[in-house]
Amino acid sequence: MKKIFSYFLQGLLLVAPVAITCYILYFIFATIDGWLAEKIKLLIGFKIPGLGVLIIFILLTLLGLIGQTTLFRPLKKIAGKFIRKIPLLNLLYTSLNDLLSAFVGKEKKFNIPVKVLFNIENNLWKLGFLTKEGMEEINEPGLSSVYFPHSYNFSGELYLIPNERITVVDISPAEAMKFIVSGGVTSIEPQQQ
Repeated sequence: MKKIFSYFLQGLLLVAPVAITCYILYFIFATIDGWLAEKIKLLIGFKIPGLGVLIIFILLTLLGLIGQTTLFRPLKKIAGKFIRKIPLLNLLYTSLNDLLSAFVGKEKKFNIPVKVLFNIENNLWKLGFLTKEGMEEINEPGLSSVYFPHSYNFSGELYLIPNERITVVDISPAEAMKFIVSGGVTSIEPQQQ
């Protein structure tokens, strides 16, 4: 019974961040779109479908702008400290925050596409992203961490690879991700110079 509950929690941890984000975005969209539709219908006499999407885009962009100001940073730190005190929320928040900032934050982590020799005998290679060179924290300076996204999925695996088996690939990170996620079906556009 404990094992089933453990699997349930693992499944919940996989689904919860995406489901919560989707639900919040849907709720905001439905609320704003419904409220705006009624107000605009009173003003001009007809509905404008999709106006909520535009308003949400503008509001999120403004929120991002405000979030970068020096006035808002202390509030962000206080909220972060509060969230870190709640165990499950802390796990969800920090994981989702780290993942999103790795893709779109100031400290992008998936910006060095690499190929890794996995099987010397059969000359098998795998594409991934170098996320950290040298693993001094675990006394393994000769290893680097490489993230391998799964094809047709939004998950992946992290391996610690000997440095001599890693080769940087001369393509953009976006093209590498697109190629990997598509399972190698999409074509790779040459890097712009």
